[in-house]
Amino acid sequence: MNPSQAESRLSTAALYTTVFLPFAFGHYVSFVFRSINAVLAPYLVDAFQFSAAQLGLLSSAYFVSFGIAQLPVGMALDRYGPRRVQLVLLGLASAGSLLFAAGNGFWPLFAARVLTGVGLSACFMGAIKALSYWVETHKLPSIHGYLLAAGGLGAMSATLPVELAVQHIGWRVLFVVLAGIILIPALAIFFVTPREPLAHRVARWPTLASLIEVYRNPAFRRTISLLLPAHAVAFGLQGLWMGQWLQDVGGRSTQDIAALLFVGMGAIVVGSLSIGNITEWAGRRFGAKPLDVAGVGVGLFLLVQLLAVLNIVAWIPALTIAFTLIGTIAGLEYTIVAQSVPPALTGRAATCLNLLIFSGAFIVQSGFGFVISAWKPDAARHYPAVAYQTAFAIAIAFQLPGFVGWLLRAATRRSRQEAV
Repeated sequence: MNPSQAESRLSTAALYTTVFLPFAFGHYVSFVFRSINAVLAPYLVDAFQFSAAQLGLLSSAYFVSFGIAQLPVGMALDRYGPRRVQLVLLGLASAGSLLFAAGNGFWPLFAARVLTGVGLSACFMGAIKALSYWVETHKLPSIHGYLLAAGGLGAMSATLPVELAVQHIGWRVLFVVLAGIILIPALAIFFVTPREPLAHRVARWPTLASLIEVYRNPAFRRTISLLLPAHAVAFGLQGLWMGQWLQDVGGRSTQDIAALLFVGMGAIVVGSLSIGNITEWAGRRFGAKPLDVAGVGVGLFLLVQLLAVLNIVAWIPALTIAFTLIGTIAGLEYTIVAQSVPPALTGRAATCLNLLIFSGAFIVQSGFGFVISAWKPDAARHYPAVAYQTAFAIAIAFQLPGFVGWLLRAATRRSRQEAV
């Protein structure tokens, strides 16, 4: 059964209510857990006296487990389909949330965070795969944009609503509630979503050699050299360190931080819905390729981080919002890779991207904490501005080689065009 045939069996209303909404809700929940520590961090520090290094490692456990799970999860999705895979994995995520609620120290919380990351690791890929069964190819980009926006709403929900919930019921009870919420998309997907067509399942699992083929593709390497570092920095910092930066250097209260992060995460929704239109407009108006649009965006993203290094305290709230808004440019990575690699490699390329992005986010989020921990906190466990300035400078250095490489390639291409 091809996609058009599959889609003909579902009305638009049925498509959105039985396929899109259940999977989008799962993606929403995954973003709640990915971003929640930006607000939760001060409470964990108060409860357990965690250092910045411990805080970064604890929060980034989600990313490393999420990233490592991408290969086996991708195989399982192909083999068993997203309905069955999501039921099992979201059950694990619910158990992880309960374990986090009961955690009494660093390692129990770390293990719970790992389990939650594994359990939520199929939310995006599973949604993409499920939608591919029922939606025609030319309609997928707009549906994917809505899916990314659902993730942005999850990130927003992990800010001010979480702060208000923690103040009223405490963070432990909150995670018990979240454990129950996780089961809603799991049950909806299993009982409401139609069974996937058997023709879409692969008889043989992808091999490691088939994934290495993706890394050998020149277009894939050019894309990730520019966008992967920025993607890792965006994910790694917005889910934890932007909130800590607002507190330690900006001197903001937990309520102010939650409100600013709410606006900042809302910028993710705006960016996710806008970046495709901006890319299409730049192509029509200037003949710009998507990778060139991404290059300009990465340049602006680096500028925001450079301003953070300058430590103009009055600008910190605005820079926090600009960081999350402009950081959405990294999401073009998926589209550019899908357009650049042969069709036979697109599925594996998405798996490779997820593996690299989340592994990179783990390195950035934990590494940022280790850098900050090189300085001693004050009596209130706030770290000095120079610690954050140094960490931001290292983050810029991490992204700069890929950006400079893109600039050189763009300049060379333009010189050749002018010479013709």
